[in-house]
Amino acid sequence: MSSNNIISVIIPCYNQGIYLDECLQSVLDQIYTNWECIVVNDGSTDNTEELALKWTKKDSRYKYLYKKNGGLSSARNAGIEKAKGEFILPLDADDKISSDYIKLALEAFQKDSELKLVYCKAEKFGKINSLWKLEPFSLKNLAETNIIFCSGIYKKKDWNNIGGYDTNMIYGLEDWEFWIHLLKNGGEVFTINKICFFYRVKNVSMITNLNQFQQKEMIKYISIKHVDFFIKYLGTFHDLNNKINIEKKLLESKLKSKKYVLKLFLKTFFKINI
Repeated sequence: MSSNNIISVIIPCYNQGIYLDECLQSVLDQIYTNWECIVVNDGSTDNTEELALKWTKKDSRYKYLYKKNGGLSSARNAGIEKAKGEFILPLDADDKISSDYIKLALEAFQKDSELKLVYCKAEKFGKINSLWKLEPFSLKNLAETNIIFCSGIYKKKDWNNIGGYDTNMIYGLEDWEFWIHLLKNGGEVFTINKICFFYRVKNVSMITNLNQFQQKEMIKYISIKHVDFFIKYLGTFHDLNNKINIEKKLLESKLKSKKYVLKLFLKTFFKINI
């Protein structure tokens, strides 16, 4: 693997200074050393600037960028615009990566020129400590829900080709939209068979704060923008409605069966399979 391949780690930070040291330390610990790390202060009111500047003095590979608050997509785009790297690794300020993540990802890109995205297995930590069980990658699975966390690694030229992260995704789900846009017209995806990404679970996050109305608005926007993708992998709305009706009738038929209801009751409440 050539050491000339610069990778830019982009870390937006909005009032997440409390976690920033831990995140930046995980970048410093990388086995692969030809990286730059751009901390984008998205209008924070905490001590994000002080902490970020401390790291720029510690190691010249750290860069600092301040901008008025504009949301996650805007912050990532601002950092990537300044990035010198051929490859991009978005990393949220409260998450961490393993010391070999960048090394393993760039080795995968070197082996396969058709790759558009490399990511890995993931683990949750903080309020919840467990393996993050994600569905295996397929475009059909991606059409059903977001199966890739934000910190996948891709080429800056591909970010540029699709116009970056969509700043209309103001209520979240911007990662899902980005992956769809990046991958729907082709390109290979590789999953590293190792836990290299650590997702912090807190009491409050943008995802848990995403109320039903906001989530519906974002899903509606993605559905319209990428209607060709969803029809290709999930079918038309007519197809989906027919499928729902068939499953509904099948369930109604099963519920009329006393044996089925008894099996369901025993399995649900007593973990007994008969």
